[in-house]
Amino acid sequence: MGALPDKVQIRTIQRSLHQSVLKYGRPNMKKALGQLLDTLVPYLLLWAIMIYLSKAGYSYWIILTLTVVAAVLLVRTFIVFHDCCHCSFLASRTANHVLGYALSVLVFTPYDDWRRAHVIHHATTGDLDQRGLGDVWTMTVDEYLAAPRLTRLQYRLARNPLVIFGLGPLFMFLIAQRYCNKGSRRRERVSVIFTNLALIAVVTIACLTIGAKTYLLIQLPITFVSGAAGLWLFYIQHQFTGVYWARHETWDPIRAALIGSSYYRLPKVLQWCTGNIGLHHIHHAYPGVPNYNLQRCLDETPDLHVVEPLTIRGSLESLRLNLWDEKTQTMVSFRTLRDLVRTTC
Repeated sequence: MGALPDKVQIRTIQRSLHQSVLKYGRPNMKKALGQLLDTLVPYLLLWAIMIYLSKAGYSYWIILTLTVVAAVLLVRTFIVFHDCCHCSFLASRTANHVLGYALSVLVFTPYDDWRRAHVIHHATTGDLDQRGLGDVWTMTVDEYLAAPRLTRLQYRLARNPLVIFGLGPLFMFLIAQRYCNKGSRRRERVSVIFTNLALIAVVTIACLTIGAKTYLLIQLPITFVSGAAGLWLFYIQHQFTGVYWARHETWDPIRAALIGSSYYRLPKVLQWCTGNIGLHHIHHAYPGVPNYNLQRCLDETPDLHVVEPLTIRGSLESLRLNLWDEKTQTMVSFRTLRDLVRTTC
């Protein structure tokens, strides 16, 4: 993905979005209900089918295949949860909060605690002096070179795809989300307690009815696949060639939104599966636009078409980008850094 031509064009896009944001940021009850019906109903129905197949003695491979479909629907459920955190999914702020709390049990994520971290993420994306909450751990070249050996090892592990997408999903949603984020207030702590107690109740009921084995054989692969997909989407939203980072004194929020957030162009089927979250540059520019209006916003805002999309192939290449080089204003790989150090020496 390439940078936009210049600051003037970025401001033109900003004005264009300002003029039309009220139109696209207006929640649509019909679309919202439609999204709940085509996501939650089949998800719960799949659970019922998988429980039946398990009890009837069918091959676990059949059930495992259905867990992948259920995981896709859970990713869409998380997007609805995400929109509730922005109070954009429904017109009523209270309704967004109620729905968000209900969905928090399905997505294993405390509503208010995640909401706070996510708001901070939006307010600090691309700001090198405001890293550390709600983002992917990213070090600069100079920071990495000056860090102790143990820190560098930890960073390499944290950026390893096998760790991120292998161990990451179950760790994030089964363990990390059971604790409050740093700086959480009473409201956020209550949301964590609520989610944990609700999950204990769900697991207890499941164990007493369908059995612990059946529940785990269904829930764990759903959590793993949906978690891996979610982490992948979150990763490439701000980790790609041409991404924007700056020190706070020169940091520009609109550049961080339009250049520092990817426009991940996916086939229509995958775009449906991921709830349009690939249009992340628009979402960061205006978080109040619900996911079901993002494509329309893109289609009807010609100025946004100058933002170069990130392709699936390009997103895979992003996995080798590990550090931000402040000298060249680009993301570089560990291999590039090693070659650079050898040349310098």
